[in-house]
Amino acid sequence: MEGKKPSERKSSFKNTSDIEVKRVYTAHDVKDAESALGLPGEYPYTRGVQPTMYRGRFWTMRQYAGMASAEESNARYRYLLEQGQTGLSVAFDLPTQIGYDSDHHLAQGEVGKVGVAIDSLADMELLFRDIPLDKVSTSMTINAPAAVLLAMYMAVAEKQGVPFTKLNGTIQNDILKEYAARGTYIFPPAQSMRLITDIFAFCSEQVPEWNTISISGYHIREAGSTAVQEIAFTLSNGIAYVQAALNAGLRVDDFAPRLSFFFNSHVDFFEEIAKFRAARRLWAKIMTERFAAQNPRSQMLRFHTQTGGSTLTAQQPDNNIIRVTLQALAAVLGGTQSLHTNSRDEALALPTEESVRIALRTQQVIAYESGVADVVDPLGGSYYVESLTNAIEQAALEQINRIDALGGAVRAIERGVMQRDIQDSAYAWQQQVESKERVVVGVNQFQMRESAPRGLERIDASVGEKQKAKLASLKLRRDNSGVQTALTALEETASSNNNLMPAVLQAVRAYATLGEICDVLRRVFGEYRPEETLT
Repeated sequence: MEGKKPSERKSSFKNTSDIEVKRVYTAHDVKDAESALGLPGEYPYTRGVQPTMYRGRFWTMRQYAGMASAEESNARYRYLLEQGQTGLSVAFDLPTQIGYDSDHHLAQGEVGKVGVAIDSLADMELLFRDIPLDKVSTSMTINAPAAVLLAMYMAVAEKQGVPFTKLNGTIQNDILKEYAARGTYIFPPAQSMRLITDIFAFCSEQVPEWNTISISGYHIREAGSTAVQEIAFTLSNGIAYVQAALNAGLRVDDFAPRLSFFFNSHVDFFEEIAKFRAARRLWAKIMTERFAAQNPRSQMLRFHTQTGGSTLTAQQPDNNIIRVTLQALAAVLGGTQSLHTNSRDEALALPTEESVRIALRTQQVIAYESGVADVVDPLGGSYYVESLTNAIEQAALEQINRIDALGGAVRAIERGVMQRDIQDSAYAWQQQVESKERVVVGVNQFQMRESAPRGLERIDASVGEKQKAKLASLKLRRDNSGVQTALTALEETASSNNNLMPAVLQAVRAYATLGEICDVLRRVFGEYRPEETLT
């Protein structure tokens, strides 16, 4: 029999953030917790942002999906909605994420591979065909070209006869974590921040129910950070966005109610629950004490959660169902507003329809059968959870103060500080796995001989050629003089201090492509080269 017997377990334990875990917790460990605990729906929101939480309604079940062509992704969305999903979440392919059309030479071999290829409004129309945009909430994981994809979504709504005021959803629009952890950036930081604040200003007037940013710790954690670093770096990025908006002349309570967050739910069950609670409390204090926000919605940290992609294993992939269930349960007990559950086969390929259904059913069983949604913050008052919440809050605050001392998140990223911290944590984790100090079931213990996996999702290799043909056809039938006029107006706007969103929207309506619009902005803004800025 592999593994240690229970009597052979070590006598001291630390969680993934290197916080010591005691053998037992008592009231002495949380003597100061009551004053910080409060009630659900009340400042500092430790116990949740709504007084009724899931007794009022369940979290949004929002499965992240996108593959190959717009037509194929549309079919997957409609299938998920038929199976009881309550919100859409769009995954874009890599060329789309970095502002290239499918016929660009750098897009070769990547079109439609890790998400859907969107080159123009024509593709977006197909993506949401027969899906009424006033009836569904849509999240789009898009960052550098977020303004363009949001404009395309708005243009589809116009064609459906849906006013912008009825649109509900989120664009990720978090470029700082791209520089720090993920890499799908286009423009330098200052110009990227301008795009973001332009979106804040435009949507506060035109699309008031839209979440204009999803400040993301998910990818920071996927790159190897600890739980403490995840919330510290994410909230530091959030501070930078709020300050940039204030510097642009916006009032905090005009845009802050539409800020949202995106976190990972990783492997340490109680650490994750405490992390979510600590993040809410920290953000409430930051918004009131640092930015003098008066609107309670400006103080609330509302967040989407995705289970930990980096925790999935290619070995014994059915074990991933168990991992995802525990991670989803931690997110729910931590008070998430929406949730994506990863599929069992995602360490091997894009998920199959069957795998996606199991992942969705995981959420539904937790919601309808487990009883955990019947009580708001059911673990509130737990000696262990409250002590851990306090410890994570304090450790994260120390990291935030360190980043402030460096000049804030943008400067810390430019100097490579966040990147190095994340890399060091990832290396430490991998060492623990390789030494078997940290057990990963099926990987470094409890292995078994396995046959080659079958039934994986395969993307048709011809999708790139088909997408190129669609692009060529579009360029033949559109009004190309109108496209050029719109692109010229966009270039003039980008060279001024005027808000970019109206010009982007006009170019999208003319069927200018994503690549054409981003190329205009590349000419005006330049492109980010990290090796030129890291010191």
